[in-house]
Amino acid sequence: MYPVIKAASYILVHTPNIMIEGGTTQQLERDSQSDYMDQALKHIRSFQEAVLYAPNQAYIGNITPEVLENIPRPWYKNPLDNSSRYSKHGEIMPEDEFYILMQICDSFDLVKLDKDFVENMASKISQHPVLRDYADKIKPGINKGEIEAFIGNGAVPLRINGNLVGCVRKAHDKDINLSSHVMLENIATKASAVLALRHLVQDNNIDADSIEYVIECSEEACGDMNQRGGGNFAKAVAEIAGFSNATGSDTRAFCAGPTHALINASALVKAGIYKNVAIVGGGAVAKLGMNGRDHVKNDMPLLEDVLGGFAILVSENDGINPIVNTDIIGRHTVKTGSSPQQVIQSIVADPLDRAGMSLTDIDKYSVEMQNPEITEPAGAGDVPKSNYKMIAALAVKKGQLTRAEMDGFIDAHGLPGFAPTQGHIPSGVPYVGPAREAILSGEIKNAMIIGKGSLFLGRMTNQFDGVSVVLSKNPGIAEESPINEDKIRKIIASALRDLASHLGED
Repeated sequence: MYPVIKAASYILVHTPNIMIEGGTTQQLERDSQSDYMDQALKHIRSFQEAVLYAPNQAYIGNITPEVLENIPRPWYKNPLDNSSRYSKHGEIMPEDEFYILMQICDSFDLVKLDKDFVENMASKISQHPVLRDYADKIKPGINKGEIEAFIGNGAVPLRINGNLVGCVRKAHDKDINLSSHVMLENIATKASAVLALRHLVQDNNIDADSIEYVIECSEEACGDMNQRGGGNFAKAVAEIAGFSNATGSDTRAFCAGPTHALINASALVKAGIYKNVAIVGGGAVAKLGMNGRDHVKNDMPLLEDVLGGFAILVSENDGINPIVNTDIIGRHTVKTGSSPQQVIQSIVADPLDRAGMSLTDIDKYSVEMQNPEITEPAGAGDVPKSNYKMIAALAVKKGQLTRAEMDGFIDAHGLPGFAPTQGHIPSGVPYVGPAREAILSGEIKNAMIIGKGSLFLGRMTNQFDGVSVVLSKNPGIAEESPINEDKIRKIIASALRDLASHLGED
């Protein structure tokens, strides 16, 4: 009885001002007093431009990733007209609404908003499918002079089009783990995760009270000077999202975290411990504008201006939704080695070998799905394509493909990159929702979700990391034939005769 993928949601938040204030690249450039910051402000996209950007539409599910192959690049010069900020899987939220959501998610009165700004946002809040349910939780704003005083004491300013509308205060005078910048990062992660969870239940008519466990798998860490990354984001997010019957915990494994979380959730459901487990990841403020220098240098918009978020519901088998095949799990072990070939062998080829499958038996591979339009100017190339080339080369080495068939394999089994470079966000899970729909419609029969992570970033090990899992068409729940009493007697009698014969007795 395999667990199933019952639903998935994907959200983006357009945060150009948070990018300027909180993105690591921007902070470093500001500290060094370079002229980059003046240039960066000239390369900021409008909210509408972010909505019309084709990869963003693919991420929230208004188009399938494959549609991107038919749109000329650069995609930022070829907007998708008539695109919607909402989809059946989620939305792209503008920054002003996100400030309100951050205040709603703030449990310690750290997010301070201007009173005129809060009042002017009332009509937008009343029309929003998620925010309108939290209208009674919005705190009154304060005078701008008070906000400026907080900023003078180290608070991070919150602006809209250059206009000051609020700030995020530090949570402790001496603890750097509770500084204003860290609190901005953590509250933004929490708020974007809440948005993803609310879309998960509201867009799919799921009872929030049916969720028993939440696993949060972003790349942030919350805690004070005595715990640092102690957590628990999951419980904090579940509280605001209204998952009153849920408990939860955080899973951290850099970019591979979401796939680890998907496997952990599937194991909990398959074991019968919980019937419904949600995994959720909020966005990473530090990675906003990460490749901004190269984008400015190439006279491009700052494309890393969105926080990503997702939520996936793993439930007990219903006989309909795609199963998470827990018999086919790839894992990068301590002894594997960290070369790209060793990683792909361990997390892609080895689990398929154990299952008696070839690399060509998987219809779609979801690897590190970074948008190449973001990574190529920085010299990182097309990350998904590089992964697909390695998988294809491995298939050739195993005799499952000829060299002449490699390009065809990549086209048939690969996907164009479409996710924002938010670390954990692109790593495998962006395709879980589209894969679920493609499997249900019969377009594909299975997909492999691959998460890879760079553990060496923590300076604790030189190890790499990676895991994978296969989603497959649900074969239906097998009905067991009832055994009547007479049949049971015959089975026992037969067993006794066999035993007597074995012992040489009459």
